[in-house]
Amino acid sequence: MTKSSNGQRPFTKSASYKEWRSGRYAAQVERRKKYSSISFREQPDLVTPENGGAIDYDSELGYPGEYPFTRGVQPTMYRGRLWTMRQFAGFGSPEDTNRRFKYLLDHGQTGLSTAFDMPCLMGYDPDHPRSVGEVGREGVSVATIEDMETLFEGIELDKITTSMTINCTATVAFAFYFAVAKRRGLSFDKIGGTIQNDMLKEFIAQKEWISPPKPSVKLVCDVIEFCASSAPKFSPVSISGYHIREAGATAVQELAFTLADGLGYVDHCLGRGMDIDKFAPQLSFFFDVHNDFFEEIAKFRAARRMWARLMKERYGAKTDASCKLRTHAQTAGVSLTAQQPINNVARVALQALAAILGGVQSLHTNSMDETLSLPTEDAVRVALRTQQVIAEESGVTNIVDPLGGSYYIERLTNEIEAEAMEYIKQIDALGGMLRAVEEGFPQKEISESAYKFQLDVDAGEQTIVGVNKYQEGGEQDIPTLKIDQAAERAQIEKIKAFRERRDDAKWKDAMAKIESACKEDRNVVPVLIDAVDVGVTLGEVSDIYRRVFGVYSDPGML
Repeated sequence: MTKSSNGQRPFTKSASYKEWRSGRYAAQVERRKKYSSISFREQPDLVTPENGGAIDYDSELGYPGEYPFTRGVQPTMYRGRLWTMRQFAGFGSPEDTNRRFKYLLDHGQTGLSTAFDMPCLMGYDPDHPRSVGEVGREGVSVATIEDMETLFEGIELDKITTSMTINCTATVAFAFYFAVAKRRGLSFDKIGGTIQNDMLKEFIAQKEWISPPKPSVKLVCDVIEFCASSAPKFSPVSISGYHIREAGATAVQELAFTLADGLGYVDHCLGRGMDIDKFAPQLSFFFDVHNDFFEEIAKFRAARRMWARLMKERYGAKTDASCKLRTHAQTAGVSLTAQQPINNVARVALQALAAILGGVQSLHTNSMDETLSLPTEDAVRVALRTQQVIAEESGVTNIVDPLGGSYYIERLTNEIEAEAMEYIKQIDALGGMLRAVEEGFPQKEISESAYKFQLDVDAGEQTIVGVNKYQEGGEQDIPTLKIDQAAERAQIEKIKAFRERRDDAKWKDAMAKIESACKEDRNVVPVLIDAVDVGVTLGEVSDIYRRVFGVYSDPGML
C-alpha cells in the first residue's frame, strides 16, 4: 500500500478481518495489555461474520414472542407493556412497611416487593431468643396473619402483584398472603404475584435454611403444585440466580446454576406425576444485573433460548407458555460501594439499561445507600425514577430487541449458552442439581470465581471506581435510614397478645394437621392456609419442620 503525495493513506478498504487486524489495527497502540469482562472473558477487538459473528437467524434468533424466544417472550415487548417496576421494601413493623408501600405506589411503582427480617427468614417469632436485636432490622417483621393483614392494609391484592423474598419459610408467608385474600373474599385465581421460594440456591449461596435439601425441595414443589391447581396467576417459585451471582459467580455460572436449579424443581414435580404444561408456565426466574453491560444483555438472551430448548427437547413441553423464561432482575447489590456512594446511581442506571435491553419482565433498581443501610425514601425514589427515565425518555423501549443482530451480541450470546450448557452437562452427570448441591459442586465453583475476582481487584486488573482507583480522602456522608428499636418491642408485645387471643382448641387441631401432613408427605399448603387463619405463627410452623424434617447444618465442604 502506497501513501499519497501529502503523506496520507489513499482511500482503501481491507479485504478481510485478518487484513484489517494485522494492518490498520496493529498500527495503533492499545490502551491496555489485556481486555476481559468482569467474568474473566477475553474480549475481542471487533466481531465480524468472518470471526464468529455469523448468524443463523431462524434457529438462533427467530422473532420476538416466538420459539426459542431469544429476542423476547412477547411480540411487542415494551411497545405493548412496560416491565413491572418493583422497589424492594420492608423494615420495622408491618405498619412502617405499609406506609412505604403506599409511598412507592403513589410515586409510580407498579408492583410491590417485600423484604422480610432475619427472624422471619430463618423461622423464628419475634419473641424467640434468637430474634433479639434483629426484629425489623433488615426487613419487615411478619409472624402472624394479623401482621400480614396490616402489611397490606388498603392495598388491593387482586389489583397489585406482590413479590415476596423469602425461602425456607416461604410456605408460611404464602399461606399468610392467601389466607388474607380468603378473609377479604377474594378468589385465589384472581391473585397475582411471585414468591421466591427457591431453596436450592439457598444451599448454594445465601445459606438461609431450616431443613436438609430433600425435604426443602419437597416444600418448594408443594407450592408449585398448589398454584398449578388453584392460583394460576401466581408464580410459586422465583428460581434465583441473583444470590448465586452476589456470592461471586461469573455470568455463566449464574446462568448455568440457575437453570439447573429450575431443572431440579421440574424433575421433582414430574416425579409427582404432574404435567409439564400444567406447571411450567408459572415458573419464574430472578437474575442479577452486574456491571459488564454487554455480557449481561447476552446472558438474558441466552437464558431464554436455553430454557425454551430444555423445556421442549428434554421434557417434551408442547406449548409456548411452558417454554417462555419470564424473569425479574435486580441491579447488583455487590457492585455498590460505601465509598463515594453517589457513584452508585450511575452504576444502577447502566445495569438497569442492560436489563431492559436484555428483555426482562420486572426490575428492581437498588438505592445508592444500600451498602450503608436500608434505603431512605429519597434514595428509593431516585432508584425508581431511574427506571422511569429509561422507560419514558431514553427511547430504548420503542424498538423490540434493538441489539438483536449485533455481531458481538449474537456471538456473546452463543458463547454464554455453550459454556452454561457445559456446566449443565456436568451437573447431569452428577445426578442432577440436588445431588450436585449435596456434593458441593456449585459452591466450590463459585468460591473459586469469587477468590479470583478479588485477586484481580487487589492487583488493579479490575477497576472499582472510588475503591481501587480515583479514591478520595475522607468519607462522603449521606442520610441513612435508622430503625427504631421500639419496633422490636412492639412486635414482641403484639405476638404475645396474639397468642392469648386465639382459640386454643382450634390452634392445637391445626398444629396436629400440619405435623400429620408433613409426616405423611402430603401437600402442606392447603393445611397451612387454614392453620394460619386460626392463629398458627410462622415460628410454630417452622418448629414442626425442624421436628419432622430435621435441621440442616452446613457440611463445610469448602
